[in-house]
Amino acid sequence: MTTQITVRIADDLVAFADAEVGAGRARSRASLVERALRRERRRACAERDAAIYAAMSPDDDELAGIAELGRRSDLSDLD
Repeated sequence: MTTQITVRIADDLVAFADAEVGAGRARSRASLVERALRRERRRACAERDAAIYAAMSPDDDELAGIAELGRRSDLSDLD
């Protein structure tokens, strides 16, 4: 199921979307926006998981190495 929505997007981002579609890297503006939202959702989930791992006590859990990696990882540009 899909829902049609209306959003306002800055002109430079619309130009970028149109260039991506024109170059064949996206099927449509909508598909590009959907891809970006899916990436943002994955980034948010990864950030949440990293926070959970970071909150674990290294003494109590065998995943301490993952927790440390999460603490040191910059997730701001995660695709």
